[in-house]
Amino acid sequence: MIETNSNLNEMLPVAVIGAGPVGLAAASHLINKGEKVIILEFGKKVGANILKWAHVRLFSPWKYNMDKEAIKLLIENGWVSPDLDELPTGKELLDSYLYPLSQIPQIEESLFLNTKVVGITRMGLDKVKDRNRENLPFEIYVEQDGISKIVRARTVIDATGTWSNPNPVLSSGVWTSSEQSLRDNIYYGIPDVLGKNLERYVGQKIIVVGSGHSAINSILDLGYLKDRYPKTEIIWAIRKEKVNDVYGGQEKDNLAARGELGTRIQELVESGKINVKTGFYITELVKENNNILVRGIENGVPASISGIGQIITGTGARPDISFLREVRTNLDSAIESVSKLAPLIDPNVHSCGTVRPHGEEVLRQPEENFYIIGMKSYGRAPTFLMATGYEQARSIVSYLVGDFDAAKEVHLELPETGVCSINRAPCCQPETMENKVIIQSGLEVEKLSITDSSSCYNPTNKIEDDNIENKEQGCCG
Repeated sequence: MIETNSNLNEMLPVAVIGAGPVGLAAASHLINKGEKVIILEFGKKVGANILKWAHVRLFSPWKYNMDKEAIKLLIENGWVSPDLDELPTGKELLDSYLYPLSQIPQIEESLFLNTKVVGITRMGLDKVKDRNRENLPFEIYVEQDGISKIVRARTVIDATGTWSNPNPVLSSGVWTSSEQSLRDNIYYGIPDVLGKNLERYVGQKIIVVGSGHSAINSILDLGYLKDRYPKTEIIWAIRKEKVNDVYGGQEKDNLAARGELGTRIQELVESGKINVKTGFYITELVKENNNILVRGIENGVPASISGIGQIITGTGARPDISFLREVRTNLDSAIESVSKLAPLIDPNVHSCGTVRPHGEEVLRQPEENFYIIGMKSYGRAPTFLMATGYEQARSIVSYLVGDFDAAKEVHLELPETGVCSINRAPCCQPETMENKVIIQSGLEVEKLSITDSSSCYNPTNKIEDDNIENKEQGCCG
């Protein structure tokens, strides 16, 4: 049996995998609590995934996109905050927040870039073995500059996100060799249509696949492109049966910019500038001379679209769980989220953008002291907000340092979407979890008790807060 000195284990750092907004938030909380931390990042810089959508403006303002403990570290080092009510672009999020945060001495000395995590296990054990498991440190297998290394840690927080692991074009979710052979004609994510990728799309016949915010951003930019270059042809393929279902809360959305996306896309659709294919399931991509033939099922009938020059895929992403094979995890079988989160975020059940408050207890895995947080904790579900990840980090770190009361509290400051359609079942499901919810507005704090109520707020609890209107209920309203 492998033994380990418990005192030695306590001297090991907490490992944070991923130096995006949520990973750096977790590191900031740990540093401010006096904990040792090591940050492992695959990219050449922090926020590597954000670079892929640096041109995109967020629909939430700065106040929802910065972590409070990270701000403390920044201010201590002479940082000046941007206007909290402004909407940053991805580039501004990097330049004004994440890059300065990464240069703070306590972060910089703990940060290892160009470091790919290829496996995590308990020291000397595989996934099957039980004996003394919880007392053994984690071993993180990494590749750095072509060299394999092992990093030991007492706790591991996986904040690697999902953006770098996009879903394929095919509605089946299966990557095929034919799709991979056409990658030069396919963009996964949000291209800079009006900037560096302009020449790629001018005058082309383009199909945009997906109905989320990424696809909508691409469609809107292509609409502007078509105004300048009328020969550009735009096709929008969505699996939804009604395009109206894409428009969201519009003026009811507490995030005005998010609501405006729905309003603008509705206006563009009604203008006739784009050809919308509803109920369209893509089954095959075939190379056709220099173009692509898209085959699929449209409203139950076989269909095809020929002559496609470029495909933009905004069909979401999925978590990379390949390096977690030797860690005991509990993930939802459908959306691959943390299991206890699934009933709150499953897009098959509801479209509530505002998720019930949750923290360490919900995120806890069978593998003691291992956590999945941030966008990756949501698996394939599309409703993640950065502020949610920051709250996850706060709760987990509170638990790790022994402040169990703080870990059960939830410091909530999330805006309503104004949308809560229910497709198959109510999203208000009984819960056995007990939490204290703290609604924060400036310096005023109010505690609400949520005990055996539901997946959403109990409507009998009156919330007195300037920023949260009780008249616009969540998914239980």
